Amino acid sequence: MRSTSEVRSGRSVVIHPTAIVHPDAELGEGVKVGPFSIIAATVKIGERTIVGARVTIEGHTSLGMDNEIFTGAVIGSITQDKKYDGGTSYLTIGNGNKIREYVTINPGTKDGTSTVIGDDNLLMAYSHVAHDCSIGNQTVLANQGTLAGHVIVEDGAIVGGLSAVHQFVRIGKLSIIGGCSKVVQDVPPFMMVDGHPARAYGINSVGMDRGGYGADEKTLMKKAFRIIFKSGLTLKNGMGKLEEELPSTPTRDILLSFLKASERGICR
Repeated sequence: MRSTSEVRSGRSVVIHPTAIVHPDAELGEGVKVGPFSIIAATVKIGERTIVGARVTIEGHTSLGMDNEIFTGAVIGSITQDKKYDGGTSYLTIGNGNKIREYVTINPGTKDGTSTVIGDDNLLMAYSHVAHDCSIGNQTVLANQGTLAGHVIVEDGAIVGGLSAVHQFVRIGKLSIIGGCSKVVQDVPPFMMVDGHPARAYGINSVGMDRGGYGADEKTLMKKAFRIIFKSGLTLKNGMGKLEEELPSTPTRDILLSFLKASERGICR
């Protein structure tokens, strides 16, 4: 086990003397490993990633470049799914993510499956990403937010603190879930949901601003919200009306595609 600072094959890697890093682990240039952290043999860590104190990274876990992992996070430990039968599953994390204190992230359940996290995400303290989840880019999982298995979180979405997301739920692009919500159905893109169970209350105007969408697209989404959530129509009829009455734009097409693909139904 390595337990000192070293320069290996021209790469500078800094490992605290109290850390335990398996010699087969792959550490990129500029990686730093803090005190009392443990890194297993099958872990790959990209350049300039910083691993804080008392972090455990195990399993077939791959992290990209420029990530920062804070105290006590446990990444890549085997799934908590009772169906796990000992196969080899994976966890892949992209670049530029901040994984805060005591976050837990599990790999896939079945042999060959994966949990995948993209780039530039913020996972706040005590949040949990379960097996087989897929998280896009620039999302936020606030303090103690919990994703059950097979959840999909699309780019720019925000999950509020102390919220729980049911397995197989999809969280649409640039949507936001209020804190302490119970989410058991899909959250459509650009929408704001809250409650127990979560219900839709309007569009995520601030999120759309941050995503670069202008006033015309926000006005269009407000009309879409009224059609889908306020008209009293069934979802099928609402989608038909949305398609007939609203022009094809990036936001309308993203929303319509999401609604058509929904299997669990949506937060109404």
